[in-house]
Amino acid sequence: MKRSTERILSTHVGSVARPEALIPILRSMERGQPYDRETYTKLVRDAVTDVVRKQVEAGVDVVTDGEQGKASFFGYIVERFDGFARKPAPAGLEGNPRNASRDYRAFPDYYAWSERIAEWAGGRGGGRQFGVDVCVGPVRYKGHAAVQADIERIKTALKGLPHEEVFMPAIAPSYIFATLENEHYRTEEEYEQALADALREEYRAIVDAGFVLQIDDPRLVTQYMMNPDLSIADCRKWAARRVEAINYSLRDIPLEKVRFHTCYSIDVGPRIYDMELKDLVDIIYRINTGAYSFEAANPRHEHEYHVFEEFRPADGKILIPGVISHTTNLIEHPALIAERIVRYARIVGRENVIAGADCGFAASAARFNDTHASVAWLKFAAMAEGARLATRQLWGRA
Repeated sequence: MKRSTERILSTHVGSVARPEALIPILRSMERGQPYDRETYTKLVRDAVTDVVRKQVEAGVDVVTDGEQGKASFFGYIVERFDGFARKPAPAGLEGNPRNASRDYRAFPDYYAWSERIAEWAGGRGGGRQFGVDVCVGPVRYKGHAAVQADIERIKTALKGLPHEEVFMPAIAPSYIFATLENEHYRTEEEYEQALADALREEYRAIVDAGFVLQIDDPRLVTQYMMNPDLSIADCRKWAARRVEAINYSLRDIPLEKVRFHTCYSIDVGPRIYDMELKDLVDIIYRINTGAYSFEAANPRHEHEYHVFEEFRPADGKILIPGVISHTTNLIEHPALIAERIVRYARIVGRENVIAGADCGFAASAARFNDTHASVAWLKFAAMAEGARLATRQLWGRA
């Protein structure tokens, strides 16, 4: 994994908006409906070519494929794993566990309004009316061809384009464990181990391709918000067990080839019940990774750079703080971005900081996190300019 040895490098979390023509196909994939695979292959290839070029033009150094071939940042595993089946969503909460969260309970009027607006606009709905995926048999990885297609598409798209490095996101076993119910394995431990073993095949393919592997796990820090009956201590114990599973899935993969991303989800609502970083950072540090990507730009978390003054990462670890946020259409000023970068550089050293984003800009094919699709590219360009300004300050260049 490259470091900011001569200047501050920039990257992001991964997911960006899919083109309009691709969205109906990705929706069909997500719903378990048939789709034209030839058309899908062509549209995804063109989409990856486009988003890679736009990242480079915006000045992003460590690029990815924008997850263009995935219907969502985690739902793709059902197509790549044996052992899951689609079942009707549970009654009561429309199959949406977020409806039981601390924030949802505290602000029911806001969330009801938000869902009405989204449905009126033709965007997301509050429930999973097309059913939920459940583990009903032995979990095995069958996505070898799919991940290789991901790899070849981005390699082709990058030919002749300047870049520092490539990363590719993949979901954490802990997120799937917490999201898709188990009806097959006798114990939770057996289920989570099976997930870790299967995902490890995808992880190895990414690393063997020469890319940096990004492990995505928003649930590690949102367990507290999603479960109002759990205490901070309960969530710490839960997270510690999940980290063990993540490390098991990463066994024998070099630390310097892995970065870990966690965040407080795509929700741009009131969000006053996010778990504080200080309550979990020591457990996050246990993950066998070379870098940590996390939210640091939105108003609920920008102040948390102080956490690293008290809880410093181990020597050589890289921080990838979000210096642009997915929660607003406002474009961050490059001077503010530079200020955010410099804060972290002064704590852990300039070579151990890479500028990043809080979260992805399109958690699913049809949801742009309430930030318009075109805004992400402007934010990336502002981030690159902010990194240049920070470089001047940190290296004393004119």
